[in-house]
Amino acid sequence: MLPHPVTGESFASPVPPGTGWPDDPATPATPVARTAADVVALAQVASLADLDARVSVCSACPRLVAWREDVAATKRASFADQPYWGRPIAGWGAENAPILIVGLAPAANGGNRTGRIFTGDSSGDWLFASLHRVGLARQQASVHAGDGQGLLGARMAAAVRCAPPENKPTPAERDACAPWIAREVQLVAPTLRVVVTLGAFGWAAALRSLRDAGYAVPKPQPKFAHAREVVLEGEHGSATLLGCYHPSQHNTFTGRLTPDMLDAVFTRARALAELEF
Repeated sequence: MLPHPVTGESFASPVPPGTGWPDDPATPATPVARTAADVVALAQVASLADLDARVSVCSACPRLVAWREDVAATKRASFADQPYWGRPIAGWGAENAPILIVGLAPAANGGNRTGRIFTGDSSGDWLFASLHRVGLARQQASVHAGDGQGLLGARMAAAVRCAPPENKPTPAERDACAPWIAREVQLVAPTLRVVVTLGAFGWAAALRSLRDAGYAVPKPQPKFAHAREVVLEGEHGSATLLGCYHPSQHNTFTGRLTPDMLDAVFTRARALAELEF
C-alpha cells in the first residue's frame, strides 16, 4: 500500500474499485465487461456516470489488462513510491459540455498511474497549459486525479481506455473498446458542438463514433490534418470536427506543434462552441 500523491491515503496497485481513489466512478458492484460482446451490452446505459463506472472496470482485452496491471506493479523508477491506478480511464469533465476532446489512449506511466486521462506526462503538461491559457481549464496543470483541476465547457475521452504496449492498440482492441466512446458521444450529443481530435487515431475514432451517434459522415471520410474543420449534421444540430496534432514529444520537440498552434485550435473550438465565461 502506497500513499496517493494528492490525498496521502494508501492504495494498492492496481486500485480496487470503490476504495477511495479520488474521482473513482465505480463501486465493487459495478458490472465488469470481460468480452467484446459484454462491452456492447454494458455500454447501453442512460447516464455518463454509469458509463464512466463501467468503463473504469472493463477487462475485455486480455493483453491490455495484463500490460496495464504489470506496469502498475513494476512501476517506473521515478514513481516507485506511488500507487498506480492500473485500470481503464473513463472520460471526465463537464457533463453538458459543448466541446469533446478525443485522443488515442492513456500513457502507461501517465493516466495509467494518475487515474485521469492525459495527465502525468509531458503531453499532458502541454495540453492542460494550453487549455488553461484559452480558458477551458481551471488550472494550468493537472498531475493526478483529485488535484483540483476542472474542465470548463469541455470533456475529455480516449478512443482506447487502457494503456497499450508501445502506445499501439491492435485493431481488435480498438474495435472492442469502440462501444464505450460511441455511447459517450451519444450521451453528450444534445450539447455537443465541437470535437477536437488529438492526432489521426483520435480523428478516425471520433468520425466512427459520430457516425454511430447519427451524424452524417461523408464518403470518402475526410482525412486528418492539423486545424482541419469538418461540419457534420446530426439530430441535435451540427458539430464541427477539428483536427489537432497530438501534443506528443515527437511533435513538440521537433516544433511540428507549438504552443501557439495548440492555443489556436482550442481558441477556435471555444469560438465554435460560442462559449463565454
